[in-house]
Amino acid sequence: MNPTLPLSGSTSACTGCPRNPSRRRFLAGTACAAGALAAPQDLLRMTRKPKLRLVFAVHAERQPGPDWPNVGFDFAPVMLRYERALADGCPEFEFVTSRATGEQQAKEVLAADTAEGGVDGYVVVQLNCWNRVVQTFAGAKKPVLYVDFQYGGSGGFLVYTAGLLRAKSTNVGFVASSDLADLVAAAKCFDVVVRGGSTADFVEATRQARVAGTFVPPGRVIDVDELKCLSPEQCLARCRETKLLAVRDQTGGDGGELMGIQVVRVPFAEVNDAWQKADPDEAHAVAERWQRAATAVEGVDEKTLRTSAAMYLGMKALLHKHGASGITINCLGGFYGGHIHAYPCLGFHELNNEGLVGGCECDVRSAATMLVGSILAGRPGYISDPVIDTKKRQIVYAHCVASNKVFGPNGPTNPFAILTHSEDRQGASVRSVLPLGFMTTSLEFEPSKKEVLMHRAVAVANDPDDRACRTKLCAEPVGDLEKLFGEWDQWGWHRVTFYGDLREPVAALADALGYKVREEA
Repeated sequence: MNPTLPLSGSTSACTGCPRNPSRRRFLAGTACAAGALAAPQDLLRMTRKPKLRLVFAVHAERQPGPDWPNVGFDFAPVMLRYERALADGCPEFEFVTSRATGEQQAKEVLAADTAEGGVDGYVVVQLNCWNRVVQTFAGAKKPVLYVDFQYGGSGGFLVYTAGLLRAKSTNVGFVASSDLADLVAAAKCFDVVVRGGSTADFVEATRQARVAGTFVPPGRVIDVDELKCLSPEQCLARCRETKLLAVRDQTGGDGGELMGIQVVRVPFAEVNDAWQKADPDEAHAVAERWQRAATAVEGVDEKTLRTSAAMYLGMKALLHKHGASGITINCLGGFYGGHIHAYPCLGFHELNNEGLVGGCECDVRSAATMLVGSILAGRPGYISDPVIDTKKRQIVYAHCVASNKVFGPNGPTNPFAILTHSEDRQGASVRSVLPLGFMTTSLEFEPSKKEVLMHRAVAVANDPDDRACRTKLCAEPVGDLEKLFGEWDQWGWHRVTFYGDLREPVAALADALGYKVREEA
């Protein structure tokens, strides 16, 4: 066994932080009260309740199409829970509620507030991922509390929060917690401004409340994981012999290269043709094998399994035809555009188990990262849309594709279930119940920056929540959780996670490439 490893950095969990949750909450409250004590006494005798605008960034009350959390999701109970939590937990404020689908509606809300004499601050809850709402209220210079509805708005929340942090916004605090009590604790910090403090004081008070509410995990004993990596020279030599197929649209041709990997663009028509030519009997046999191996098959009929198996066989044929080791497909665009007729999720799962690469969403950079990591360590990568939960001090790697041979093709298997693709409840995808207690390393190689983004985390749980993507590996980051909020606007939402501590091998590889390693935690 390896020695106990401290996971916390000095910001998110120092040795002086109390471990009693109620005491931690008390300290968060005193952080807000400290600002209040310095306020002018005349403001303490206010005769009206301060008014806060609660704004939900949401497409519609019921999710109209494929997006997080999922098609048909009913946001009404969620919005009601937020309203009640704030009304009950912060009776000292008056809350008025609005919705905004994007920037235009946000501007209308702001204009109406200005015309009516204004409000004292804003609480913006990101219910869907990419509604650009918080930026409008951030520009108004009133205090803003920005809130993630996890497994709903997390992508936009992480990218937009990182942008606000990079812009050194002095009026936007944020909450990224699965516990509404943490929202209430942060909302109480509006009192800092009401009593005369600055918006910067408000932001600092919310930061202190967030840190005080962040779980301090015990030291973890990391399971022994014998990891043998190629040398940087061997890895790069293999990369120069490797091809990656990128299927974005109907265009074919040369796609350039990344870290020596040649990218070949392949049109949807070629994928569809390979799918149609797949041997039906072989597809039937693959589908039956998947069905026997899965712990459950839910919402996926036999025909869908066979078409998914035919897609796997078609992709395998394309890899053979082009002499490639990996393929990444604009799966949603291809499926909704009628260019392909089966999701590649199960096929990607199978390819990754075999030591090849199947990458989601035609994310060429992430697929190339999967290939580099697979060559370096002999293990499959896992593209995900991460979520950060301060309450549990976890990062959750969520996606509908994952291997169940995380230690390589010859390693042990872990259980997996076959379910529909989560966002639209169609096709077939994978919930892999990934092994716990091991160190993981998440990466993105970016040739244009000559940088490698990296963080490490210990796998601690699998979350079966029905919202968002099917596979959700929960991990405790090594280092400073607060720092982990900082890079999403520069690097995008995806991360590629490998089992094993790859810090030193990746550093050596980066050195050979002339890249800088950017440790985001």
